[in-house]
Amino acid sequence: MKASTSMSDFSRQNLINLPNVLTYLRIAIIPLILFFLAPPISGRSYNFAFLLFVLASITDYLDGILARRHNLVTSVGKLLDPLADKLLTSAVLIMLIPSGKVQAWLVFLIIGREITITGLRSIAASQGLILYASRTGKNKLISQTVGLLFLLLYIPKIEFLLDFIGIFSLWISVVLGYWSAIAYFVYFYKEVTRQEQSAQ
Repeated sequence: MKASTSMSDFSRQNLINLPNVLTYLRIAIIPLILFFLAPPISGRSYNFAFLLFVLASITDYLDGILARRHNLVTSVGKLLDPLADKLLTSAVLIMLIPSGKVQAWLVFLIIGREITITGLRSIAASQGLILYASRTGKNKLISQTVGLLFLLLYIPKIEFLLDFIGIFSLWISVVLGYWSAIAYFVYFYKEVTRQEQSAQ
């Protein structure tokens, strides 16, 4: 789909509409989560980080609903919303490595996929194409969010179960993430091929 952006998309009114403010809030929460996950970390710190992550996830849910219901979808929001999601999940994943809750290579698989798709989206945008999030991609984000919530929640008597569910959900997100990544590459290839054929 062709992308069209005008300077009005970056007007003060669009920059500070409610959905975008919620996105800014989600980004602002990230340093607080990092603070609580910085070693040495206690069970109470995990639970503070868990509550902040819940708040950030709620803002992610609300900004999309508000933007669509009140026709407040902007180019700024389209850029910042997925960026905020990636910053949030990447920050938490990296901070969980020292504790051993998440293996570094699993974090690499997750973040590497995100960097690759971000690069593909940039290339597509240069060709006038927007790669919208697919249903599989959205389910990937949901699985990631659920996984991180379980990994952050600290309840001593069931910690093993919480961590197991968390890692299992992250693996689901990896499968969905790479499945959707293949779909994005196939779509991009088909669109570029179609454009080349149309130009001939």
